[in-house]
Amino acid sequence: MIRTANRLHTVEEYYFSKKLREVRGLIAEGRPVINMGIGSPDLAPSEAIIKSIQDAVLEEGAHQYQSYQGLPELRQGVADFYSEKFDVTVDPLTEILPLMGSKEGIMHISMAFLNEGDVALIPNPGYPTYTSVTKLVGAEAKYYNLSAESGWFPDLEELQEHDLSKVKIMWTSYPHMPTGATATKGQFEKLVEFAKKNDILLVNDNPYSFVLNDAPASILAVDGAKEVALELNSLSKTFNMAGWRVGMVLGGAEHINAVLKVKSNMDSGMFYGIQKGAIEALKSDQDWFDRLNEVYRSRKALMCQLADKLNCTYDTDAVGMFLWAKLPEGSKSAEEFIDEVLYEKNLFITPGTIFGSKGEGYIRFSLCVPEEKIEEAISRF
Repeated sequence: MIRTANRLHTVEEYYFSKKLREVRGLIAEGRPVINMGIGSPDLAPSEAIIKSIQDAVLEEGAHQYQSYQGLPELRQGVADFYSEKFDVTVDPLTEILPLMGSKEGIMHISMAFLNEGDVALIPNPGYPTYTSVTKLVGAEAKYYNLSAESGWFPDLEELQEHDLSKVKIMWTSYPHMPTGATATKGQFEKLVEFAKKNDILLVNDNPYSFVLNDAPASILAVDGAKEVALELNSLSKTFNMAGWRVGMVLGGAEHINAVLKVKSNMDSGMFYGIQKGAIEALKSDQDWFDRLNEVYRSRKALMCQLADKLNCTYDTDAVGMFLWAKLPEGSKSAEEFIDEVLYEKNLFITPGTIFGSKGEGYIRFSLCVPEEKIEEAISRF
């Protein structure tokens, strides 16, 4: 009998991989399920982005292997974008590494910096991939709790009281997923100070900065942050390019080079046409962001009406493409609640528990749903 690797015993199939199979089965039975569970943008990239990839496929050399570090123009485009949007200066040659989506960056960074037995600090609630990747590389996941009362920001003084000698990485994500909470520059400064004091690599996952957010921020804007911090970013949400798989990691040259050592052994470069599309996306003017947020603002207003129908409460100041809502007191567990809604109202919502134990009592709505579908969902209640 051929046995799987022991590392597979530490993780389960990704929740959405399993649950969406169930949802597809219900749809196949003829049920009119509306999927509000996953944050996959349903809007298209701009015409300029689409034209750029169409033109690129006809260029000489477009179908050959590409550089592991991406096109120089792409790295320069990222540098210019960070300078304009975040007031952050990065060297496009040594401090930027394009990725095939930021999700692969989570694996590459973990493989580059975590040994078996090392510890990664992971937010609870937080993106579940931080946990699964930590376990896959043989490290230990240690959770730090977040709460609405603290603005979904960690209690660093309380964390400091723990034994942090084995901690190598601390994952953060601001704007926070799934809650939509933001961090101030002062809070970023505290995180950087904490990382320096404890010799921890701080990794901020930052793909939601431009969705319903008037004040985009980067942890790299903090003085000295590059010494201890990396930042992941993505074109998936901001430019409706989720399926293109374009992301990037930015930080100090030594840390970026460590990630490159892993990445260069894992793939053979990003398709030329996709890189050209990414370059065009990064040139988008303010009108693009305004029009995108106008759509999401209208959808959020309707989604709040749906949450009201379910007697949920929520923070209207939260940003990003989700609505994080607290279930009414005395409700069933989050998973029982969403299953009841799925089978009785043909509506799929994400239970907060997939993001950690501190997600119990919450559900998450995705704004990647057309207005008419949200209105239809409201009518079912």
